[in-house]
Amino acid sequence: MGWKKEYLDLILVPSGLLIMFGYHLYLLYRYQKHTDTTVIGYENHIKTTWIERMLQVELKDRAQALTVIGSNTTAATSMSSTSLVLSSLIGAWVGSSSQNIFKSNFIYGDTSSSTISFKYISLLTCFLLAFACFVQAARYFVQVNFFISMPNSEIPVKYVQKAMLRGGTFWLVGLRALYLSISLLLWIFGPIPMFVSSVILVVIMHSLDKNSDPLHEFHPANKHNLLKKIGEEISAVATAIEHH
Repeated sequence: MGWKKEYLDLILVPSGLLIMFGYHLYLLYRYQKHTDTTVIGYENHIKTTWIERMLQVELKDRAQALTVIGSNTTAATSMSSTSLVLSSLIGAWVGSSSQNIFKSNFIYGDTSSSTISFKYISLLTCFLLAFACFVQAARYFVQVNFFISMPNSEIPVKYVQKAMLRGGTFWLVGLRALYLSISLLLWIFGPIPMFVSSVILVVIMHSLDKNSDPLHEFHPANKHNLLKKIGEEISAVATAIEHH
């Protein structure tokens, strides 16, 4: 029994997926054990501190916070719409006869009808997962908007922080689903492009996900030092006037 090019899909495609999922398990471990070494932990630290500081100001001064949350909601809505459009295109593509162009001899791999259909279904699943995650992200960002703009109420800071972090988590998962869809899209052109793209994506994500900056505590400005500095400046100006 000799070698068949169809065997390449059975080797490279699971290997590429294993590399992608293995990296994200490693990233999850780093986030749980060494939060400050990941960009996810760094951004979550900034978000929780930002929420805490924003809830300390008066309601009339929270317009900037509502603008920021609104921008996040708009971004999540746009990404969900994009994912839904891509899902519709894949669905229309599966139902058409144009998929026969991918049975070309230039594709080194399994080009059977069942494998091609499985490729499209996998890609469609990624886009639908991204759509669902971005919708949930927008939902939690809207919830944060309600919390921050609620008048005459003492809102627990943890409630708002929890909603904000959940929205960020769904946003992150949606983006990762789109990253995975790149590899699955290239799988249409053969298992070799899929495997190579998986390795390249993991290298790029590893570079983008690591953080070397220490977590800043963002302490409130010291009013005593500020008043002292203003007093010193007034004294310096008064001394200069006296000399003149």
